[in-house]
Amino acid sequence: MVAKENSTEEQLLWKRWIEYKDSEAGDLLIRKYTPLVTYHVQRIGASIPKNISRDELKSLGMMGLFDALNKFDYSRELKFDTYASFRVRGAIIDGLRKEDWLPRSSREKAKRLEAKIEELEQRLLRHASAEEIADFVEMPVDDVYQTVQEHFFSNVLSIDEQLQENDEVDSKSFVIRDDAQKTPEQQMVKEELLRDLAGQIQQLNENEQLVLSLFYTEELTLTVIGEMLGLSTSRISQIHSKALFKLRKLLASEMMNA
Repeated sequence: MVAKENSTEEQLLWKRWIEYKDSEAGDLLIRKYTPLVTYHVQRIGASIPKNISRDELKSLGMMGLFDALNKFDYSRELKFDTYASFRVRGAIIDGLRKEDWLPRSSREKAKRLEAKIEELEQRLLRHASAEEIADFVEMPVDDVYQTVQEHFFSNVLSIDEQLQENDEVDSKSFVIRDDAQKTPEQQMVKEELLRDLAGQIQQLNENEQLVLSLFYTEELTLTVIGEMLGLSTSRISQIHSKALFKLRKLLASEMMNA
């Protein structure tokens, strides 16, 4: 009964907003969906340097929420929280990309670290642990995890930007491309990569597998995962970073072929 009343109340708010641009109704809708912004700030914040203000991320996310509120077509059979999630996440990612959130010094640090990792692993003739790498480069092990994680996220942003640029070029042609349809070769490569990734994930310890599953499959935040497992958010972040580090070779290969 309460859920039905809440639904009716929200419908009235949307009616007031869409038909009359009632500022009070718009403010109430923004308040109702602000937790979406907090959610995406926490998820994206897990992969970027701690010196980047979470308030700045929230500001970017709120801009995305305002944009969603103004552009949402309430008559369509689409939940606003689903539509707004894309807008909020996109606004945060776009803001980070435009601001070049990872300084040149950090990018150079990541490249130097990758070169050192390659050198060490050639000496050892096997994959090196984070502890071995930290000792080799005389760097705290947590810095090794953080640098690798930031490097992954930076590459993801770069790939996304390239895809957007390609879409802009393609949009000027008269050929309509079906991005949802993969060629047989692309499908085969994807399936092989997923098999390899699944095999690599199975080699992780139980906690690492669980955290990756909850974060990427169930799309929970690190804070929520910590509450579920009875661990601190910082501990969950450490487990997440360690898991990504162990998968770094395969993930790097995936990003290069994206």
